[in-house]
Amino acid sequence: MANIHSQKKRIERAERERLENRRYTSKIKTYFHRLEAAVQGGDDAVADGEHRTLVRTIDKAIKRGALHRNTGARKKSRAARIRRGAPE
Repeated sequence: MANIHSQKKRIERAERERLENRRYTSKIKTYFHRLEAAVQGGDDAVADGEHRTLVRTIDKAIKRGALHRNTGARKKSRAARIRRGAPE
């Protein structure tokens, strides 16, 4: 454990930021599962909504710094393929 006050604050801040990043990545995985389920279920309206929400969440994670922009682009491309119904 750090003795320096500013380092203690930095450790706490890093933990908060780590948990926020995990919330974003976990949410993105959840929306991928929901999108796949909607596409396999054949419900276009629900699939469109899930896809829109997923892309919006990915964009927010990129802006926030939780995801690298190339990773975000790859995930959005994968989401579009799933939405189209193309084999993964």
